[in-house]
Amino acid sequence: MSSANMPIAAPDRPMAAAGLVLIYAMVIGFTDNYVQVIAAEAGLWQFHATRGAFAWAILLALAVPLGLKLRPRNMKAVVARSMIHAGAMLIYFGALAFLPVALVAAGLFTAPIFVLLISRLAYGHHIGPVRIVAVAVGFAGVLLVLGPEARGEASLAALLPVLAGALYALGNIATREWCGGETAETLLGGFFAALGVAGCLGMIVLGIWPLNPAPGAEGFVARGAVWPSNTFLFWTSIQAAGSLLGVGMMIKAYQLADASRVSVIEYLILPAAALWGWLLWGQTLGMTAILGMGLIVAAGMMIALRRPQV
Repeated sequence: MSSANMPIAAPDRPMAAAGLVLIYAMVIGFTDNYVQVIAAEAGLWQFHATRGAFAWAILLALAVPLGLKLRPRNMKAVVARSMIHAGAMLIYFGALAFLPVALVAAGLFTAPIFVLLISRLAYGHHIGPVRIVAVAVGFAGVLLVLGPEARGEASLAALLPVLAGALYALGNIATREWCGGETAETLLGGFFAALGVAGCLGMIVLGIWPLNPAPGAEGFVARGAVWPSNTFLFWTSIQAAGSLLGVGMMIKAYQLADASRVSVIEYLILPAAALWGWLLWGQTLGMTAILGMGLIVAAGMMIALRRPQV
């Protein structure tokens, strides 16, 4: 093949990606603050199944007026990416059943480290010192925000969130490496379809072999299907709409810039969630957590504003 016919890689646009990630962080930070309202009465599996149905209803309703392209160009790649990302989210939420939230979140936010490793070892991407330092600074900020629980002793069970982080990293790399020619709405549809199918399977399993879930949010993972209330339907529909917008921005960001850059900027989700927690519920943070958020923002700026060659 002549050089004229060789495919040209799209140039990185880290500033545009950073702006999209900021939108993603603010939207998801808001909607995720209301998961506790949903978890108080329904289960994880019903939530994913219902949210997936709402998300697809919205996509189909907007397909014609907005000219959305939902048909994958590479079905195998889209299915593989969707399953990987769905698996990461299921492990993440499943681990919440028996591990502290801080430890689970800290495990998931190891993803940028895995992005660097996979990008270098599997794809031979150059990883400059600025990106390595940014990952270290950002992860240190995450640990400060999450507090001493996340820095406690590790256990075999604590490896599950780290596995979720590894899968999440692989899915983010796949967004550009495997699915670079796909539209953001195609990848969105695949993601919500995979989680929706998983939610239906979970409800079927719990219907056949029911568990005895704890009352309220503590029974979120073990709870089977319940009759949905108006509160559940309302906030799940808000979750679906918000997730479509937010995750769509995130997917586009991973298509615009190298995954090892975007994954560090994605640390912004923690300060965004904390901001909404303060605005919505009056939750406050100590100076250590504020320092951690400063490190997270600094890490994102190091990546977004850095020179291309470092």
